Amino acid sequence: MECEKKSMTENEKKKDYLKGYERAIRQMERSDERIREIRLNKICPTVIMDGMPHTFGGKDLSDYAALMEEEERKYRKARYLRIKRCQEISDKIEQMKNEDEKDVLMYRYIKRMKWEKISDKMGFDVRQIYNIHGKALTHFEL
Repeated sequence: MECEKKSMTENEKKKDYLKGYERAIRQMERSDERIREIRLNKICPTVIMDGMPHTFGGKDLSDYAALMEEEERKYRKARYLRIKRCQEISDKIEQMKNEDEKDVLMYRYIKRMKWEKISDKMGFDVRQIYNIHGKALTHFEL
């Protein structure tokens, strides 16, 4: 990964930085899904070969509690990183001078909107949005 970053252009580095917010969101969503799975496995008993119902894979509650605590810790960490990254990126975007460039970066990387939706919202053709995005990346400071 480090080798790849050296060969990246300046705009690619900026896009990668801006996409860090989306990566934090995806990590948080995965952790949230894992917590739901753990809870579901605890609630829904499974049948083991002896024909008797068992909860949480036949293990006691301490295993369940430890697993839940670990997943919740991961979730809190991902949430913290997401909030921190969002604040960092938002602050850097707000330092820019051009309002259209600010809007495009905010819609694309913070609100995670598709190009067509940004185009509709801003009242520009999609090609114009691409051009504004390119200029915004040029003016964006890491």
